[in-house]
Amino acid sequence: MTHTQDTIVAIATAPGAGGVGIVRLSGPASQAIAKNLCARVLSPRRAHHVRFRDADGSTLDDGIALSFPGPASFTGEDVVELQAHGSPVVLQQLVARACVLGARMARPGEFSERAFLNHKLDLAQAEAIADLIAAADARAARAARRSLDGVFSQRVDDIGQSLLALRVHVEAAIDFADESIDTLGGDQVRARLGKARQQLEALISDAERGRKLRDGVHAVIVGPPNAGKSSLLNALAGSDRAIVTDVAGTTRDTLRETIRLDGLELHLVDTAGLRDGGDAIEREGMRRARAELARADVALAVIDAREPDAGRAAIADSIDAVATVLWIHNKADLLASVPPDDGDRVFVSAAQGIGLERLHVRLRALAGGPASEGGDGEFSARARHVEALLRAATHAAAAADQLRHEQLELAAEELRLAHDALGDITGRVSADAMLGHIFSTFCIGK
Repeated sequence: MTHTQDTIVAIATAPGAGGVGIVRLSGPASQAIAKNLCARVLSPRRAHHVRFRDADGSTLDDGIALSFPGPASFTGEDVVELQAHGSPVVLQQLVARACVLGARMARPGEFSERAFLNHKLDLAQAEAIADLIAAADARAARAARRSLDGVFSQRVDDIGQSLLALRVHVEAAIDFADESIDTLGGDQVRARLGKARQQLEALISDAERGRKLRDGVHAVIVGPPNAGKSSLLNALAGSDRAIVTDVAGTTRDTLRETIRLDGLELHLVDTAGLRDGGDAIEREGMRRARAELARADVALAVIDAREPDAGRAAIADSIDAVATVLWIHNKADLLASVPPDDGDRVFVSAAQGIGLERLHVRLRALAGGPASEGGDGEFSARARHVEALLRAATHAAAAADQLRHEQLELAAEELRLAHDALGDITGRVSADAMLGHIFSTFCIGK
């Protein structure tokens, strides 16, 4: 059941003028408000051409009215949609009239929040609505649609059920403290936990890919001065975003640009060249460069192809903590012959445009791989989902360790914590404060 008996109203279409605008109501008074506004009773799930009436009986507009009695509605409550002409003035008049008749303005995301509270959606599916609305291309839209259809949630629930069953088995074995766990099916428990952990690791990988698809990849361009970092940014962006000179230390601050590769956003950050010394401004630029590296998904390490060893030595310590590094040997046009790309290095000339297509292929792979046929298997995910999965994996690993030492009480507790971490994703055990934060980022009217 919903936590409130309020009836809410909001404009559900985008701001601005348009051919059609929609005002949505949800709550117990929706039907009564619609009857007053439309001067008739609305039949369920049928489109009615009506005139929307003001308090004195005058016509505000004419349009289409639809009624969706609960629980067979998006929110699980009585829902009414009023489709009028898309004039912002007319839509605001309809909202104002609905408020006079007993509704109140909806908070951002309150319609989706009510759908969650009334068990029409789980939390991951509700978040996928916002991801679908914000999708910038077809691949991201397909991934969000799959999450909305429950693909991600089902995988989370399957693993959660496995962990719950294991916890029940382990807690039952606690009652037989004098028996070895092996006599109570210990090998089977360990095997089932091992399988659950493998499924969890696979889901973490897929969720991280979905997170990158939704949020983009934070790629920091780093290297010694005059390696061609700014030239590379300009080449990837397709415009002169950064000032390029032969003077070492030209770039003093971070410069950001977003490009899209096969449906994935790559958030590029050009940084000051890393070296010893420099004036106060340049040192501040290098400090900011290292701060960007601390939260980078990928480091694009740009070095002069003519002096690769010196370039690597100059920045090796700064990129040591970055999980993924691609070494870009720039100025390859100045070599007598260009070696083939291999391993973690690619040869380019940013100034001449040489090797950029090969670099695009490598960047797509680093950012999450090429789009699969039709986007099969991809789903959208968020950073909080990945964090919850990692917590679950940590607790599952601890449970396996406790089982090896036959510490059944501790193993059961770790399994409970792993299960609860997965529950945070779908909202099974979510705190009200977290729910409020999540839904506050939604559009009003959704």
